[in-house]
Amino acid sequence: MPRAVDGTRRKDRRKKILKLTKGYRGRRSTNVKAAKDALAKSLMYAYRDRRDRKGQFRRLWIVRINAACRAEGLSYSRFIEGLNKAQITIDRKMLADIAVRDPAAFKTIVDQAKQALKA
Repeated sequence: MPRAVDGTRRKDRRKKILKLTKGYRGRRSTNVKAAKDALAKSLMYAYRDRRDRKGQFRRLWIVRINAACRAEGLSYSRFIEGLNKAQITIDRKMLADIAVRDPAAFKTIVDQAKQALKA
């Protein structure tokens, strides 16, 4: 009778990899070697993109603020300059939210920025 060397460790390790790659296309979900490579790459992308997401949101907020500013006759860069001169410290996330949800309040902020630019 053959001697058991590895026990269930090898099977458990392979099952864990295949469980994590469930839903991948082709051999990447069934073949352990291909699944291991696919899993390593996907974890790498996930790590990178968690950090990249922050920049993507910032770009989205800037686009929304810029669109709302241009409707008021002011460019984004001049608007930010006016906010700095008026010493208004609202982050871009909040500004974008105000621009979308409450245009009247955003208009008053733009007016304050315009006043600071004239002074």
